[in-house]
Amino acid sequence: MVAGDADALGALLADDFTLVHMTGYAQPKAEWLADVRSGAMSYSSMEDVEVSVDLSEAAPVLTARTRTAATIWGASGRWPLQLRITFTREGSSWVASGTVASTWR
Repeated sequence: MVAGDADALGALLADDFTLVHMTGYAQPKAEWLADVRSGAMSYSSMEDVEVSVDLSEAAPVLTARTRTAATIWGASGRWPLQLRITFTREGSSWVASGTVASTWR
């Protein structure tokens, strides 16, 4: 994300991937990657504060608490961002099927 490499990001995501933003907007994969490509969503830094993986479900769920500096649709800031990423199996690989972003304290 920080490198802005939409092609590399796209390879890690399921075709039906969605990113649910802090606002509640569920953004489809193609639209999010287009925003990364155009710079409408530009991530300057992402510092991991806490990362955990839950393997108790049928598929892994990764939760990362970060401090993320970004410009999103013109709004710049540094947020305590929590990303809850669910995964699905595609062939012999795991890919992200969805991410829900929220803030944390």
